[in-house]
Amino acid sequence: MRTVTAVAHRGDPYRVRENTLPSLRSAFEQGADAVEIDVRLCGDGVPVLLHDATLKRLWGYDRPLAVLSSAEVDGLTEGGVPTLEAALAATAGHRVMIDLPGATHDAVRTIVGVVAECGAADRVHYCAGGETMLAVRDADPAAEIALTWTTLAPPRRVLLDAVKPRWLNYRFPLVDRELVFQVHRDGFLVSAWTPDTRRSMRRLIDAGVDAITTNRVGLLKALRTS
Repeated sequence: MRTVTAVAHRGDPYRVRENTLPSLRSAFEQGADAVEIDVRLCGDGVPVLLHDATLKRLWGYDRPLAVLSSAEVDGLTEGGVPTLEAALAATAGHRVMIDLPGATHDAVRTIVGVVAECGAADRVHYCAGGETMLAVRDADPAAEIALTWTTLAPPRRVLLDAVKPRWLNYRFPLVDRELVFQVHRDGFLVSAWTPDTRRSMRRLIDAGVDAITTNRVGLLKALRTS
């Protein structure tokens, strides 16, 4: 029987602060098959886990990550913002989806390089829009890619041929049975983000998606077995 892959969005953010090592561990304790993390570069080029461009929302400091060294980030957050290297070590043996908000071509090369250096390339896949995924494909011809798509208009064939994604990654309100059928027919898997209600998750499961990224991975696991 087909099983929907349960991807924990930024870890387990309803229980533990997002994109932290305790949040990633909590997600796996809740039964996640994989975790999604956001990765950006500090001013000294060290990749760390943070969705926003600043520390304001999560850590209370209105300081852009891009002007802070990794040591300064570590000090301001009392070690709360992990490096990508630390996150890959903490998730050893598990699948990881790396989102790349605002990444430049050089940042992508740095992040993909760290993944390779950590020996994690076989369990990591990447998600973002077309330009960023083109950079990932350039940095690693073998990378597994989930091309994030936010419209019902299908990606152009020239983009698909260049990116060579395994997944098309849709905002969940866009997904229905017809879309899933079309994407599967074209040879891709379907992932959806980020439904957090029982009703939305059930609808996506019934539509035939292959993976769901959610902030409530424990609920998704419960629905998967019900």
